Amino acid sequence: MAPIRLGIVGVGKIARDQHLPSIARNADFELVGAASRSASVEGVANFPDLAAMLDAVPDLDAVALCVPPQVRHALAHLALTRGKHVLLEKPPGATVAEVLDLQSLAAERKLSLFATWHSRFAPAVEAARAWLADARIDTVAVTWKEDVRRWHPGQDWIWEPGGLGVFDPGINALSIVTRILPRAIFLTGSTLAFPENKAAPIAADLIFSDALGTSITAAFDWRQTGPQSWDIEIATDKGRLALSGGGSRMAIDGSLVSDAPEAEYDGIYRRFAELVQNGASDVDVSPLVHVADAFMLGRRSVVEAFHDDAAAGH
Repeated sequence: MAPIRLGIVGVGKIARDQHLPSIARNADFELVGAASRSASVEGVANFPDLAAMLDAVPDLDAVALCVPPQVRHALAHLALTRGKHVLLEKPPGATVAEVLDLQSLAAERKLSLFATWHSRFAPAVEAARAWLADARIDTVAVTWKEDVRRWHPGQDWIWEPGGLGVFDPGINALSIVTRILPRAIFLTGSTLAFPENKAAPIAADLIFSDALGTSITAAFDWRQTGPQSWDIEIATDKGRLALSGGGSRMAIDGSLVSDAPEAEYDGIYRRFAELVQNGASDVDVSPLVHVADAFMLGRRSVVEAFHDDAAAGH
């Protein structure tokens, strides 16, 4: 089978760190073009925007959208109307409704749409899902705390409406939780901390439950210094399951049972190739729904102003 001719839109940190290396390692894809206002990719044709790339490369099969979520819907809509399969970096959009609109359009055009959740491809996630399938779950505690200056230096879009703020990493935790738990969960309360100079939260405390009244909590914070915390602790009748390192390691009652190198984006592109080859889509909006609910139910608190020293050159 001929490789899928792929174009990438948005050549920023996530594209360079993750997408481009994973595409290069996957023989199912041939990267033939890149679209960016301010960057380029060596060895392929480069264009100022998606429209120019679609006009110049009409036999393009698919596009990977690595742009901020606020502009993703319009680009995905254009690609689908031009007959291209679409991969969406997470979060798949700025609102739930626009992602559902793209899902309908892809189905109408018989094209593949993949709303990716890279943390679901962390090596221990499926093992945790299998272990929890027949467990009685008593409590779930999520701690997802990192340093925004380290991971998103100078990225002003994340502080704007639709950029999600601390939910940009927090949604990774939610994507894992919604994958591994055997029952659907729903939000019952949230507290959101907004810096006085930002339009998006820097921290959030969430309370969830499920049909059985299980206690589920999540604490997200972008002000972490030192070691970063990406941990999920689940107490069950079978023992205590701990996922750490963003889903890369799993322990049961303190004993490590799974630890493998991170290869999330390799998994994403294997899945995208499978979807395109089978004429299927994969669009799960549940993590984004939980974020929307957190804003809907959220009690807002104002905290001290945040300044990105890296962006200021300090």
